[in-house]
Amino acid sequence: MISRWRTKTAWLTNLLLATMACSGCGYALAGQGSFLPDHVQTIGVPLFENTTTVFEVEQNLTRQVRSEFIGRGRLRVIAADTGVDAVLDGTISSVTITPATFDAQQQASRYIFTLSAALQFRDLVTGEIIWENPALTFSDEYEVASGPGGQLDASTFFGQQSNAMERVARDFARTVVSSILEAF
Repeated sequence: MISRWRTKTAWLTNLLLATMACSGCGYALAGQGSFLPDHVQTIGVPLFENTTTVFEVEQNLTRQVRSEFIGRGRLRVIAADTGVDAVLDGTISSVTITPATFDAQQQASRYIFTLSAALQFRDLVTGEIIWENPALTFSDEYEVASGPGGQLDASTFFGQQSNAMERVARDFARTVVSSILEAF
């Protein structure tokens, strides 16, 4: 009888110790944590600089990054680099559109859209750089549909290019904000 009681007691003790050890392990769901200093409550995300010839790419990327920060809910985000606790500066350094596959007439039928940018997230209270990436690169592929007679349809080409840019901007924003907030 005593050995059964000791076995149960030992089992319950081990269960209790295991439960206590796991309860303080520090894990959090991805996207829910933040490794920013407590004093960072307002983030400035001014319009990124565009050194490419691609029209309005900086507006799209900046808008997506602001939306991603806002979607995380904890921080106030404004479109300025003053009156804030931290600021995210970005420069879009290149955008390339490269043919990836060709059809029977040797016309490009699939393209790769690639964007590169340099980013820096600075704590304006301490003057420290919290996160930076001088060569962040994203790519997406898109197919171009042909018009009547196998001719390239310009509106389809630019429409697919625009869709690819939108997908790259969303992925870019998610990656940047996750990298800053989750210390990756």
